[in-house]
Amino acid sequence: MQFNDNQPIWLQIYDHACRAIVSGRWPERERIPSIRELAVTLQVNPNTVMRAYDKLGSDGLILIRRGMGFFVAEGSQARTLEAQRHEFIRVELHTMFARMDELGIDMNDLQTLHNNYLKRKSHENKQ
Repeated sequence: MQFNDNQPIWLQIYDHACRAIVSGRWPERERIPSIRELAVTLQVNPNTVMRAYDKLGSDGLILIRRGMGFFVAEGSQARTLEAQRHEFIRVELHTMFARMDELGIDMNDLQTLHNNYLKRKSHENKQ
């Protein structure tokens, strides 16, 4: 994982964890890396990972089982996916549509670009 300077590292770790939950890499009811394990993997201070895990816990996405570790909470995948969709629509799509207007790109152009993307993706998946 590469970090950028535009966002606190703990928040980037939080986002990384949310993507892992949505994608199923961190399945519901399954154990996830400990704070120390993830800190070593990401080469960050354990306190940074702890801050991300605290937010995941307060959001109800992970839970702690004393003596066993951290686990993805049941229902986390659907909740996280819905939250990410809402945030994408609120922030990224709004920005993209504003930029499209500035550049004179219409929905037909966007549909063509999206279709081309899907074809490339399908072709890459077959290889």
